[in-house]
Amino acid sequence: MASEDYDHVTLIEHPVIHRDLTILRDVNTSTADFRMALKRIAVILAYHALKELPLKSFRVQTPIEETTGYDIDQEVIVVPILRAGLGLSDALLQFIPDAKVGHVGMERDERTHQPVDYYSNIPEGVEEAMVLVVDPMLATGGSADDALSFLKKQGAQHLRFISLISAPEGLEKLRQKHPDVHTITAAVDEKLNDDAFIVPGLGDAGDRYFGTT
Repeated sequence: MASEDYDHVTLIEHPVIHRDLTILRDVNTSTADFRMALKRIAVILAYHALKELPLKSFRVQTPIEETTGYDIDQEVIVVPILRAGLGLSDALLQFIPDAKVGHVGMERDERTHQPVDYYSNIPEGVEEAMVLVVDPMLATGGSADDALSFLKKQGAQHLRFISLISAPEGLEKLRQKHPDVHTITAAVDEKLNDDAFIVPGLGDAGDRYFGTT
């Protein structure tokens, strides 16, 4: 199922993404090269995720004359889903270095393939901020659904979800459960296998990024 089947999904097409996704998918890629490729894609995803931020204008003095300047007019909160989401959050902070960072900790139950919550720490101001939830792999959508539901209960209203690779099953879950949340992703893969891993995917993004495979 392609991303054009969803009006709440932006699939980013870019030559650098295609190249770096190949690096990420390759089982022989080293940890260092995996990290660098993921960070390059994350910067492109961050650029697109932030393009709807509102601006405020003010007067600024250049060396020549006074002109109009701009600044971001909304607080940004980045919420990586631990632990794999940490690899994407740094790219967002390059664009918005004063953004607050929250954390939602979830681990996968290998028997049920469902997420299990074990930690959360969300900054103040979530009600009015643009909240960017990041996780490299959108597989079943269970972790994303849990994180978004939790943040909504905390009062979040302006949510975006950012993933590296998405499965159709995960996109469909978010479409049904969170039709108000836009997803930005670099790839929509074929399906989930019987173990709920994305096919062709790249394996466990967290293990490969942190070198714990």
